[in-house]
Amino acid sequence: MIMTFRWYGKDDPISLRYIRQIPAVKGIVSALYDVPVGDEWPLEKIAALKKAVTDADLELTVIESIPVHEDIKLGLPTCDAFIDNYCRSIRNMGSLGIPILCYNFMPVFDWMRSDLSFTLADGSTALLYDHDAISAIDLNEGVLDLPGWAASYTTDGLRSLLEAYTGVGPEDLWSNLEYFLKRVVPVAEESGVRMGIHPDDPPWSIFGLPRIITDEAALERLTGLVDSPSNGITFCTGSLGPNAGIDLVRSIGRFARMGRVPFVHARNIRRTGERSFHETAHCTESGDVDMYRVIRLLAEAGFGGAIRPDHGRMIWGEKGRPGYGLYDRALGAMYLAGLWEASVKSLDRSR
Repeated sequence: MIMTFRWYGKDDPISLRYIRQIPAVKGIVSALYDVPVGDEWPLEKIAALKKAVTDADLELTVIESIPVHEDIKLGLPTCDAFIDNYCRSIRNMGSLGIPILCYNFMPVFDWMRSDLSFTLADGSTALLYDHDAISAIDLNEGVLDLPGWAASYTTDGLRSLLEAYTGVGPEDLWSNLEYFLKRVVPVAEESGVRMGIHPDDPPWSIFGLPRIITDEAALERLTGLVDSPSNGITFCTGSLGPNAGIDLVRSIGRFARMGRVPFVHARNIRRTGERSFHETAHCTESGDVDMYRVIRLLAEAGFGGAIRPDHGRMIWGEKGRPGYGLYDRALGAMYLAGLWEASVKSLDRSR
């Protein structure tokens, strides 16, 4: 297992120098943030990002993410040109030896929260999702400052995009995902890149838009679209965890044994309703995810991919990007590393 840490580039208030000081962290998860969605990622820009990381005595292990253009998700006639660019981007990262690509197929909105600074009982703050609060937002009124979503469109642009999804249902999205994967996965395999789709966060429809990567059946369907180790899952315990109907631990063990989990986002959540939850500290006792069993099953499966602590709380007075402060994620990395060491050594003794 490779312990990694998310870094948002030179504008991230958390420096690589600080990340390097977290024991067990060897890899960096990052991306290019100045390339327009749909354009090819230039080789020289990826190389510069990798150099910045290696100069800090770390490895660029995961690209998270190369965004998938909405025309691809919609299956528009223009999608082929964007898929060609995507393939070139994969070849470029593969030529630099970057082994894992995380991506998602969520229409319009990425991860979504209704509160970025919910106060927990211990005084720390964390991210919270309440479906009633999200459902009460009227996007036609031009409300673009949504928690968990960086506005990429004008009011008119967002309205036009939402209109484009009118009549697009889950099966349409599945069809467009299949078309995309059949084009890009062979390129990824040839390039030595393992792709891992990120589950929808939250794992249900928002604003009437279809979401399809929501449960174990969806993960099974996804891996069957293209039978390749390069068609895998970024298993996010905090994205699938709010779905009380999924056996999270059994699911991660199953797909890890299949060799289809190149990347894991490890975070804990506390369900507070059928479609509401808040995030917590990483340890098992803090939430509804049995983190010990998750890590134990990864060890039993011989997991050799990347893992990162995800969406930490803001603690000890730290200010910064919600979910991506230094202190709690560092605690999370060490907790996960301890679980991993204990699991591996326990398995070694039992053999």
